[in-house]
Amino acid sequence: MTSDNPVLVFVLFGIGLLCIIKGGDWFVDAASWIAEVSGIPHFIVGATVVSLATTLPEIIVSVIAAANGAGYLAAGDVTAANGAVEMATGNAIGSVTANTGMILGISIVAMPVVIERRKYLPKSLILIVSIILLWALALSGELSMVGAFIMIAVFIVFIIENVAEAKKDMGTARSNDVKRDKKTVVKNILLFLIGAAGIVIGSRLLVDNGTVIATDILGIPERVVSLTMVAIGTSLPELVTTITAIAKKQSSLSVGNIVGANIIDMILILPLCSFVLGGSLPVAWSTLWIDLPVSLAVAGICLVPALIRGKLMRWQGILSLTVYAGYVGYLCVAA
Repeated sequence: MTSDNPVLVFVLFGIGLLCIIKGGDWFVDAASWIAEVSGIPHFIVGATVVSLATTLPEIIVSVIAAANGAGYLAAGDVTAANGAVEMATGNAIGSVTANTGMILGISIVAMPVVIERRKYLPKSLILIVSIILLWALALSGELSMVGAFIMIAVFIVFIIENVAEAKKDMGTARSNDVKRDKKTVVKNILLFLIGAAGIVIGSRLLVDNGTVIATDILGIPERVVSLTMVAIGTSLPELVTTITAIAKKQSSLSVGNIVGANIIDMILILPLCSFVLGGSLPVAWSTLWIDLPVSLAVAGICLVPALIRGKLMRWQGILSLTVYAGYVGYLCVAA
């Protein structure tokens, strides 16, 4: 939502900022309560319930873009169709790169954390394998329907692994000090839903009106804005959740959210787009040879050393942020 009135643009920008700040606060509090009352570890809750909620904007944007592409194809406008489809794939894979390179990097720098290899290993492997698998399946320049079903199968494995892990750990981390009465249950469910909605709506208001402020009021080139605000904007829910979780000393929830969100972005969104198109999903050369390799690199930097050492170390975050900054710099020069 934007306006032609400069004053209203700033007001909407401020409302968006308030929505994501307060929404993030409620969302993380409710997610932490879910973990404590169920006994499911914060990392697992972050990788499932929280990550599904925070990836909704990417899913919606990519599926709508794919649907637009299908409409353009039906109308015979191949150029417009290719642009819409490239937006769908770029949004999903770009979000993975931003989530890992920037957001997880910030989380690690702000709060290095000791990890439990047993919980961390399966999801780390699924994420790395998903990136490699998508690259291999799309080497021909498109993701076929067969490839899409293979990716969906990996997503099912991810869900099964999380359910098994949750059952195994159910009750081990349960807090006896957490209220479980009906009023508290209803309150936290509402806070979770309202908080998630606040993050999503606030992110949209912030990006849309921030873009108007940057381009129309401050005169910043649209190309620079599209490669910064819009790219970061699609990952704002994860960023807000991460910053709020860090402030509340819930680093496991933050790491689980980012890893889980990346897996969902990588193995669910593109197959859905392929199904919406009703056939193969075109994958651009730049996606295959620039975006996916960078995603794999930052995932390797953040995940592999932690599996060996049993903790996320500050140098990983610094290196990840450096690689991401270099990637964004390259995009700005190449655009």
